[in-house]
Amino acid sequence: MIRRSVPSQDRRRTTLAALLAGVLTVGILVGASNARGETAEAAHADCPTGLVGKADCYTGRDAEGAYYAIAVPRDWNGSLVVHAHGGPDLGAGSDPARSLDDLGRWSVMVKEGYAWAGSSYRRGGYGTRMAAADTESVRRLFVAEFGEPRRTYVHGQSWGGNVAAKVVESYGGRHGAYDGALLTNGVLAGGSRGYDYRVDLRVVYQYYCGNHPRPTEPRYPLWQGLRADSTMTAAGLRARLQECTGYASAPEERTAPQQRNLDDILAVTRIPERSLESHLRFATFTFRDIVHERLGGRNPFGNRGVRYSGSHDDEALNAGVERFAPNPTAVRDLSYDSDLTGKVSIPVLTLHAIDDPTAFVEHEAAYRATLRGAGRAGQLVQTFTREREHSELSDAEYAASVDALDAWVREGEKPTPASVAASCGRFDETYGTGCFYDTGFRPDPYASRVEPRPGGLRWPAMTAGQERAWSGIEGVGIAP
Repeated sequence: MIRRSVPSQDRRRTTLAALLAGVLTVGILVGASNARGETAEAAHADCPTGLVGKADCYTGRDAEGAYYAIAVPRDWNGSLVVHAHGGPDLGAGSDPARSLDDLGRWSVMVKEGYAWAGSSYRRGGYGTRMAAADTESVRRLFVAEFGEPRRTYVHGQSWGGNVAAKVVESYGGRHGAYDGALLTNGVLAGGSRGYDYRVDLRVVYQYYCGNHPRPTEPRYPLWQGLRADSTMTAAGLRARLQECTGYASAPEERTAPQQRNLDDILAVTRIPERSLESHLRFATFTFRDIVHERLGGRNPFGNRGVRYSGSHDDEALNAGVERFAPNPTAVRDLSYDSDLTGKVSIPVLTLHAIDDPTAFVEHEAAYRATLRGAGRAGQLVQTFTREREHSELSDAEYAASVDALDAWVREGEKPTPASVAASCGRFDETYGTGCFYDTGFRPDPYASRVEPRPGGLRWPAMTAGQERAWSGIEGVGIAP
């Protein structure tokens, strides 16, 4: 194996081509092997279009079977961004295309001079600690091949924000592997309450529509999302949603019952119309994965005691909607896997669209409350923009964010929302994607958007023995 050293301060802008002279052109073994004796191998790969001629790219598969991609800019600044992707995707295995797609999408990091590494995770489906372990794995693979970076940052978007926040708590101690974190449009309320609004959608939808399942189909409790042996597809689910609400039709083309169903569902759940279908998919297929594949059929969700309001007849809705209580051990296990403790020892910068239709901005209030409860709120700076998208924000804002985080780590001067916003224009001269910061915005509490559930267990209630059993991830609850 040929190790690459980090550029010295007086050679920060030398090209990687000089550093990599004589590198093998076929494949580079990273030296890790799994229990089956297989080796993880990285090979040169074609870079995404925006990075051709600007970086050297590699792909491989780690010892746990997770595909990954790495890019090192030819004008490398010596620091690394490790990316945690969102989802979760629901395929059975690791998707070799995912990490390369992510590299193309986050090429702004490489264009700003940072090396980039991202894992596709060892399998699809839920598992926050598993994904965090795979994210840490690709960092170690990078270090084994290129040497220790000057500084290492973890970035997570959407559910990847939850994964990256778990990386911070698991591997980012004061003298740990990571120097800072950037969380963008993150699902930061954790799994034990971060899906409650989709629980509400699942039961409210069925109350009004009655077609998921249909009366002629086998019954199952709605907390399962979908019965384990169902052959329903995303297209089939969309057809049922259209049948009931006409959501894909122009308003004038909907029937009166469709319009009323749609109005009631949106008013009660407060889910934006433009993301209704995607949220119902989560409440169907992701719930099935969590319940049947990760929790052995146990129910982590509940809605007893929730008072639904905003419909044309709240009394009838509350009397007729399906109710259920969670299994305490399922809540405990999902909480341990995905909830956050707030024990953060490194700088964390967040960026969130105020009108994010998927991970509501109130997730940020939940995260701040978590860090405040742990006495670590001083490690957090939150920024907000007037954007309306979830999956992708302005490249100029991403560049400004990683620059502000890097300066915070290097110089020890904590940024403010105003200082990050003020710096964005400089990056927009390059990217031309706009700067949309709202420096005066503060999100309302999470409970203002999602009705709290009474009672329930969370991870801190676990016994020491249960925590030890969970420490290896495998064998209990949310397993790899």
